[in-house]
Amino acid sequence: MNVHWNWLLVGFFVAAGAAAPRAVPAKQADAAEPSRILIVTGEDYPGHRWRETTPVLQRAIQQDARIKVDVLDHLTKLATADLAPYSAVVLHFKNYDPNVPGQAGFDNVKRFVEHGGGLVLIHFACGAFEEFKDEFEPLAGRVWFGSRPPHGRHQHDPYGEFNVSITDADHPITRAMKSFTTVDELYTCLEGNVPITTLAEATSKVDGKVYPMAFVLQFGKGKVFHCVLGHNVASLENKAAAALLRRGAVWTAGLKQKSTTTAAKQ
Repeated sequence: MNVHWNWLLVGFFVAAGAAAPRAVPAKQADAAEPSRILIVTGEDYPGHRWRETTPVLQRAIQQDARIKVDVLDHLTKLATADLAPYSAVVLHFKNYDPNVPGQAGFDNVKRFVEHGGGLVLIHFACGAFEEFKDEFEPLAGRVWFGSRPPHGRHQHDPYGEFNVSITDADHPITRAMKSFTTVDELYTCLEGNVPITTLAEATSKVDGKVYPMAFVLQFGKGKVFHCVLGHNVASLENKAAAALLRRGAVWTAGLKQKSTTTAAKQ
């Protein structure tokens, strides 16, 4: 009798095991899910019209079908925003109220990148968190010098056409990309001593000096891509500039770049 019941139990567990679904590795199960990126915006002085530029930036990044871009356009919510679902965050603002998004908002972004999240800074985002500039510089690599001395320094060349030279043809972001011409603001207003890798640069028509237009750095476990291009809609719609921003976002999100042939066409 005991032997009979033992065989029945063995048969039950074997059948149950055969009927149970196989566990699918997490990476395989999520393979079809897009990588999510969050654009943080919502404030700028009238010279930077974020309501116009944000949709253009969003479309440019989402041209990579592997990415889905969400937008947070209320800086007051950055302090409590859950960034965990995102692979990267794009800063597309310059705040003027030191309390918005405030220390908690900055700390949320800093913690996200320290723990492995990607960060992209676009154009005047170099001037974000000016009230925490000493903390922001290691994260951003270079920051807007604002009203600091020496006085009389210009902040950018007059809006106009200039050439952007690709300086690192081996980096995944700029591999197979060619130098290009754009119409934008050539920023000459960055300062900082954090080690960076420059990917693209331009020569000022005002002082004849060379300035970084795009560079990368590591912060904690996270990757940072900082590009000062993107003043307005026309600047962001430049195909080469848009490709540079998109590829920077892809890199910070931990995705592989598309083929070099595709990059060359971009």
